[in-house]
Amino acid sequence: MSAGHLCLLGDANHVHVRRWAAAMLERGWRVSVVTARPQTQEGVTQQVLPPVTRSADWLWRVGAARRAIAALQPDLLHAHYISSYGYLGARCKGERPLVMTAWGSDLLVTPMHSALQRWLTGWTLRRADAITGDSADLVDAARAYRPRAELLELHWGVDLNRFAPAPWASKPGFELVSLRSWSDNYRIELILRAVAQLPGARLHLLGGGPDEACLRQLAAELGLAERAVFHGRLDDAGMRAVMDRCKLSLSLPASDATSVSLLESMACGLAVLATDLPANRQWLPAEALVPVDDLPATVARLARLQQDDAATERLGAQNAERMRREGSRDAQMDRAHALYLRLLKR
Repeated sequence: MSAGHLCLLGDANHVHVRRWAAAMLERGWRVSVVTARPQTQEGVTQQVLPPVTRSADWLWRVGAARRAIAALQPDLLHAHYISSYGYLGARCKGERPLVMTAWGSDLLVTPMHSALQRWLTGWTLRRADAITGDSADLVDAARAYRPRAELLELHWGVDLNRFAPAPWASKPGFELVSLRSWSDNYRIELILRAVAQLPGARLHLLGGGPDEACLRQLAAELGLAERAVFHGRLDDAGMRAVMDRCKLSLSLPASDATSVSLLESMACGLAVLATDLPANRQWLPAEALVPVDDLPATVARLARLQQDDAATERLGAQNAERMRREGSRDAQMDRAHALYLRLLKR
């Protein structure tokens, strides 16, 4: 028996939306996606909106979104990303329950650009029946707009069957990995400059992104041609193969909520060095945090870990244990499933 018809509003080509859809199919939901960035997924019905090339385009997608939702007739809507699909959900919900999930920048950065965007963010959030965010500071940011919705801290979680520690003794030398996108917020340039000051260290860059050409040029200028490997986007198996070689994961963005790549690194038993942001403080001890854009502090912390393998292994083991206790994606998706059922019962 179907739990009901769930319609996700989000980028169908994004791994988080795809994983969410798959998890809800497993829990008995009929799943549809309304999206401006399509990609087919087995078992999921898709309604495609006209392409979006700039932020203002979302204002002109309301009619298409309404027609798509009317064609699907779902029991419940769930919009991923407040300032785009959340706005569409607010305009199109009708009488059905509406869940919104904040992803980070949509509440922590975008509303700061103008008074109009802050007003629109508040207007959007106040039309939700439930709002989720993957860190306490993200939930607090939503609460500041005084929505009437239920607020729930719910993170993306990790597939602990796919992401698990490799034996420490099997790791060759001091190899590091970054799973973050190659764009300005994630400070890959800073990571390259830090690794350039660590003799013998080797860096693996996953993720891909628009700054690839500039970052490759910088790596060459820093003499990292033989020590920095640009892998780009990999599937879970490819990511795991790289992380099995590494001892430490770097996540140094200027702004972030709870990062799935951070949780995956922890689940694989890697030590992590991350920027001192509220979301990261929820998961990591002070010794694993550095100030944003602080190259000397980053180099100093990495150098100490390079010289003290036992301390690096200890941090990695603590991270893996934390994920075993609190990181399961299945447990988080069970909470989302229960939220949907509560809303429908109302």
